[in-house]
Amino acid sequence: MKNKKVITILVILIAILSLIATLTGIFSKGGSGEYEYKSIRGQTVKIYGEGVYHHMSSDVAIQGIAQDYVTLLIGIPFLLLALNRFRTQSLKGKFLLAGVLNYTFLTYLFYMNMAMYNSLFLVYVALTGLSFFALVLTLLSVETDQLPDIFNKNTPVKFIGGFLIFNAVSIALLWLGVVVPPLLDKSIVPLAVQHYTTLNVQAFDLSLFLPISFVAGLLLIRKSKFGYLIAPVYLIFLSMLMIALIAKIIAMALSGVNVIPAIFFIPCIAVVAMVCSIILLKNIKSQTYK
Repeated sequence: MKNKKVITILVILIAILSLIATLTGIFSKGGSGEYEYKSIRGQTVKIYGEGVYHHMSSDVAIQGIAQDYVTLLIGIPFLLLALNRFRTQSLKGKFLLAGVLNYTFLTYLFYMNMAMYNSLFLVYVALTGLSFFALVLTLLSVETDQLPDIFNKNTPVKFIGGFLIFNAVSIALLWLGVVVPPLLDKSIVPLAVQHYTTLNVQAFDLSLFLPISFVAGLLLIRKSKFGYLIAPVYLIFLSMLMIALIAKIIAMALSGVNVIPAIFFIPCIAVVAMVCSIILLKNIKSQTYK
């Protein structure tokens, strides 16, 4: 299989750097502790004040640490297990590896752009780049022309595709609910910006990751070969991302933040994404695919 050795090296590097990033994020200490800071826009923001995330706002820092735990305990082991399946030339292994690589790419793309500059900056840069190229090479290893025949004819593509479209539209509406009201009342900048430069999560979701979900769903419903390629990868990625979001919600709830309705909505998305992932993988006719 082309590029198997290159992908293996990239994934091992990603696992090592992810281990460094997560352990540092979780266990780094030092700093004066939480304090208040007045942003350039006049907003008073609570700053975390400890460890590598000491310049982050408190609510964002605790979310980052929660995701570090998910990446450490679930993401890295899953990455290595998926690599093992990938090396057997299993189509399921390719989908699993691409899905978890998509998760690491998004995670450290966000960290690279949203986390206040810290000692891990170059680690975030390396993880973002390595994950991107490993993801692209993994996707290119799949022979797309055969995919429509690889899946069973009775695969529920309309349900799964509809869910992907629903995911894109519902999350997009949620983010637009943050962005649009300040534009209408002329205040322009949402409170969620805090002391950061912009809304990075909303920007990347609305411009890139949610359109991919929408297009993947539409292509899958049409039984396009690219729908069969993108949909399982996105669903595996979405499952992992929702697990990370659940961890973030729990961390916020423990700190006293109101997490309704997210505490109900996000777990539902997670469960459906996992079920759809399993359905698609189980409907693959062949265990190996060269």
